[in-house]
Amino acid sequence: MKYERIRNLREDKDLTQTDVATYLHISQRAYSRYENDERGIPIEVLSKLADFHNTSVDYLIGRTNIKTPYTSSNTKTGL
Repeated sequence: MKYERIRNLREDKDLTQTDVATYLHISQRAYSRYENDERGIPIEVLSKLADFHNTSVDYLIGRTNIKTPYTSSNTKTGL
């Protein structure tokens, strides 16, 4: 499942879909569709989820296995 991590993070905190949907200001059904990969998650929602779970969008979408969020010190490229 594409968005398995958002479900796992929610369950790790013993939260319901309704709890997270309320934080996002969306319906439980809309959140359920995101979590079950029935609908793509807008970047604004991914960003809010990353903040909520104190992680990065890259972690949520499976681009990295590092849970810690990015900081300005680890995103600079020196350019």
